[in-house]
Amino acid sequence: MLATQPDFDVLIVGAGISGIGMAAHMQMKAPGHSFAIVERRESLGGTWDLFRYPGIRSDSDMHTLGYDFEPWRHEKSIADAPAILDYLNRIVDERGIREHIRFGHKVTAADFREDEGRWHVEMEKEDGSRTHATANFLYLGSGYYDYDEPHDAGFDLGEFEGQVVHPQFWPEDLDYADKKVLVIGSGATAVTIVPAMAETAAKVTMLQRTPTWMVSRPAKDWFANTLRKILPEKLAYAITRARNIWMQDVTFKVARNKPEKAKKNLRKGLRKALGPDYDKEAFDPPYNPWEQRLCLVPDGDMFEAMKAGKADIVTGHIEGFEAGGVRLKSGELVEADIIVTATGLKLAIAGKIDISMNSEPVDFSKRFYYKGCMYSNLPNLAVVFGYINASWTLRADINSDYVCRVLNEMRERGADIVTPVLTPAMEAGIEEEDIFGDYSSGYLARARDINPKNATEYPWRLNQEYVVDRKRMASDPVDDGILTFASSDTGAHAHEEQLEAAE
Repeated sequence: MLATQPDFDVLIVGAGISGIGMAAHMQMKAPGHSFAIVERRESLGGTWDLFRYPGIRSDSDMHTLGYDFEPWRHEKSIADAPAILDYLNRIVDERGIREHIRFGHKVTAADFREDEGRWHVEMEKEDGSRTHATANFLYLGSGYYDYDEPHDAGFDLGEFEGQVVHPQFWPEDLDYADKKVLVIGSGATAVTIVPAMAETAAKVTMLQRTPTWMVSRPAKDWFANTLRKILPEKLAYAITRARNIWMQDVTFKVARNKPEKAKKNLRKGLRKALGPDYDKEAFDPPYNPWEQRLCLVPDGDMFEAMKAGKADIVTGHIEGFEAGGVRLKSGELVEADIIVTATGLKLAIAGKIDISMNSEPVDFSKRFYYKGCMYSNLPNLAVVFGYINASWTLRADINSDYVCRVLNEMRERGADIVTPVLTPAMEAGIEEEDIFGDYSSGYLARARDINPKNATEYPWRLNQEYVVDRKRMASDPVDDGILTFASSDTGAHAHEEQLEAAE
């Protein structure tokens, strides 16, 4: 071991749901380890602080988007961003996490040096100055999308005379009262923005190329709110959380295994919300439910706006942009004073940090996921990429718990390097599948080439079944014959020796 210790045992990148969750788990389960959170922004919350568009809310219930260790206390389980930020701020203050956060620190590069058993992390501060830190372990809670650039759909907006806004960079002073607003897109962001803007806009139109499966549910969870009145808070939360996880799992499996039954149920809900004469073509996608994420419509707010004549949906392809709106290939002109391009996110790997190992750049597309948490042959690094078919925090919780177990095992062994070792011989026997399976969402399809590899079998995969993952991550031994422990005092060839030993 080197005489000088790293600045931190664990450096957590990002003060959003993933990063704050890891810090809280470390306090509870690996309390002997030092940590810091570095956050590029001047405030915590990640997604929930960055996005400021009207109506921003969760599209998962907060009893599963909340942490397993901290009950959700608000009456609404489909919560808006301010309520989610209140939840996160309460956690960091009550648990003393805020003092560990370094705001205004953007991580630009991180190099793992095997002969030292530590990461050398380069950061840029808001004033342009640079700073450096070392850490034994790097935990990336930096999210999955590009904070700097949204997806560019390639629109030629030159002829349009109104204002164009992207949800990721919403202007604080946007005045849309009594204006005609056109929202291009049909995903969760569009479905959130339309009813919120319809409250004051003259008319809001959602323009979609293809429909999206939508489902309405109450924003308030009567089951959770009733339990809280009669049971201790933590017990009520645990029961509600378990129930909602079960419901998510069953709903997803029914949709995938019996798609016609799922379609029938969704159409029944639409008839109930919109009436028997609703425009079926606008709500009947050409794909099966859960081949893309369902769009949640809390309290049927979007449907209510449509019935009130404040919002509508137009399905078609864009021919071009004109001074007063968008011309469709059908010849129809959709008039607009403001256009909102809710056309999706641009995915980013590892927070766009230049990751290297012994000064050699790491190409994540050449590595496999390990237990949906680490990467093949890359030491001392873990990441969170949440579930496509369930709440993000479910993965964040089990990954944090697992990494705490790894940290404790390292300390017991006197090791400072831990690596999921995948030898060439092992890799030759792996059957690969698409990282996102048959999910057809555009933002996923656009990022397939930059994402890590995915095996058909555990542990070399990013699995999409939380109930299975939770059990395996908690019960499988940390020392599984794949995760290899070493010490930096073996020299710069430690990793090569691990590979040889595993052959």
